[in-house]
Amino acid sequence: MMRKRLAFILFGLLAAVITGIAYRQAPPALQQLDYRLKDARFRARGPVRPDRDVVVVAIDHKSIQEMGRWPWSREITGHLLENLSQYGAKVTALDIVFSEPQDPVHDKALAAAVARAGNVVMGYFFRDEEQAMNPVAQLQLEGSRVKLIRTAEGVQSIPLPEYRSADLNLPALARGALDFGFFNARPDGDGLYRRAVLLLLYNGDIYPSLAMAAVSRYLGGQIMLDVRQWGVDGVRIGGLRIPAREDGTMALNYYGPAGAFRTVSAVDVLKKRLPSKALAGTIAFVGATEIGIFDVRPTPFDPLQPGIELHATVAANALEHRFLRYDGATQMLELLCILTLPVLLGVVLAFMPGTFAALAAFVGVTALFWGVNYLAFTRWLQDMTLIYPLLGLALTYLGSEAWRNLVVERKGRQLKKAFSNYVSPDLVKEIEKNPDSLVLGGEQRELSVLFSDIRGFTTVSENLTPPELVTLLNEYLSPMTRIVLEERGTLDKFIGDAVMALYNAPLDLPEHALHACRTAVRMLEELERLNSDFAHRGMQTLDIGVGINTGPAVVGNMGADIRFDYTAIGDAVNLASRLEGLNKYYGTHILVSEETCRQLPVGAFTLREVDRVRVKGKQQPIVMYELMLGNRELLPRFEEGLERYRTRDFEKARTIFDELSAQYADGPSRLYRSRCDEYLELPPPDDWDGVYTAKGK
Repeated sequence: MMRKRLAFILFGLLAAVITGIAYRQAPPALQQLDYRLKDARFRARGPVRPDRDVVVVAIDHKSIQEMGRWPWSREITGHLLENLSQYGAKVTALDIVFSEPQDPVHDKALAAAVARAGNVVMGYFFRDEEQAMNPVAQLQLEGSRVKLIRTAEGVQSIPLPEYRSADLNLPALARGALDFGFFNARPDGDGLYRRAVLLLLYNGDIYPSLAMAAVSRYLGGQIMLDVRQWGVDGVRIGGLRIPAREDGTMALNYYGPAGAFRTVSAVDVLKKRLPSKALAGTIAFVGATEIGIFDVRPTPFDPLQPGIELHATVAANALEHRFLRYDGATQMLELLCILTLPVLLGVVLAFMPGTFAALAAFVGVTALFWGVNYLAFTRWLQDMTLIYPLLGLALTYLGSEAWRNLVVERKGRQLKKAFSNYVSPDLVKEIEKNPDSLVLGGEQRELSVLFSDIRGFTTVSENLTPPELVTLLNEYLSPMTRIVLEERGTLDKFIGDAVMALYNAPLDLPEHALHACRTAVRMLEELERLNSDFAHRGMQTLDIGVGINTGPAVVGNMGADIRFDYTAIGDAVNLASRLEGLNKYYGTHILVSEETCRQLPVGAFTLREVDRVRVKGKQQPIVMYELMLGNRELLPRFEEGLERYRTRDFEKARTIFDELSAQYADGPSRLYRSRCDEYLELPPPDDWDGVYTAKGK
């Protein structure tokens, strides 16, 4: 048993090692699965309300219907920026780039509006392709670079993507801008946007994203970058620390699908339909949400999420400190789950009795991990992996169950097949659960052995045709077998009309003597019912005798190498057989040995000592008892007669036994009356000890 349990734990350890290696290697296929599971975690959490200080000013369907197709006249855009300022927006961030001139009048109007608003962070776009750039626009861009960089000793480079050129705003338009930020975005391998790009390299300098520049201006602090040997360690804006990854990205803690943010229609701002100071103290992100403009990004919540909401998500995460955390503590927690959960499952599986219980344990431990992971995500914003601990649990379960089915339960099924014909269903279940508890090669153990036999079966069989005899035997043996199995006995064999049953083998059976005696009583009660039915049908009625003995015997599979049976041998078995045969001599139905009587609970049955006998083949006398089913009132008188008999008062004993024989038709009393007659005529020798020597089996 211990060896089997250690095997399950070993599978857990092996799964933990394999999963730990996979975690270190991070294969792309597993990473994609991990992303998908994390997406499901977002959807399970559901939408949450973002900070109201972050507002999306949407160039939406309504705005385009009222103001005309996009892009609008720059004069209209200028009015939009001025009105946002008047509504109290602290910072206005444009997810729009004005890289080409429209006409001098409208361009001048927009430039004047940007300058008058005084709160505009303009957007631009980095490109990989080299292209000619306006030197004045480049100079304007350089003013927005990250100027505070703190590098650790030994840092040679910063592992950020570097671009060759940019689509910049016209210098005349951008002259009055408060700041600049790029709006490049980078999807994961499956096309979904789960991270925001915060920092990029251009001409050897580091530049912030539109959202970072907007938050910096909103909080009134400069952006400071911490760099270690492995890459970006964090980004600070005043007292705010943003947990950037080493590649300058940040995991987005999405609030929900499209429309999760407080959104106002651009046309309502232009036509001043909002209450006064409706946007006071806000960061207003201006961008297109109309699908026809096609500025959409697939996210875990929504396949058509407007790109402007990604910038808003970064800003809201920063203002609320609602960052998804992935730091050293998170990694330690991940490793703890990866290395301990498979071992824990292995320990649990070691104590599971079968496949269905093991499946329930696997589901339970998996649910426990999911619950802890989900709680850490929703309450403490820990961005822990899901796939690797789940992979470890799956490997542990599959390996353990494969071993259980191929080795453990295969052995159990073989044993079930071997024992199902002659042990009770309950014992079969125990054998399946714990096949190692059986010693099938032969062992010595204490048993209670029961023999039952039909009296005068030869005479009965002579009066029946073969089909009638088979029918009679089947109708008799079927209920007798059922009784044996219900009393948790093992049906050893049928010997013609005889039944041999073992108790306390192959599995331990407490109070096996009690179960054997109850079997005998139930057999006699069942025989009474059968005889009533047989008589009603005009069939031959039957009578049986039962012998029970308790003692040590050798049990196991015995026979030839091509044919063997599970059986028992030894003096204990032989004595049970002798007791069954002596029923005919004493006129009784159930005889049990002294050892069986000793192991019965007090008061369980009415027992009377019948005789002390030397059975054939044994010199040591045995004391045998009748398990009485009726006429219990004769017991005191019989015991008195037996005492007279053993003290050689044969005259008085004969009188008592004659009385009992006449009144109760008691078999043992008739036998003792006959013996008293013999001893009165020919007294026993002086050394007579009251023991009767049986002359046959």
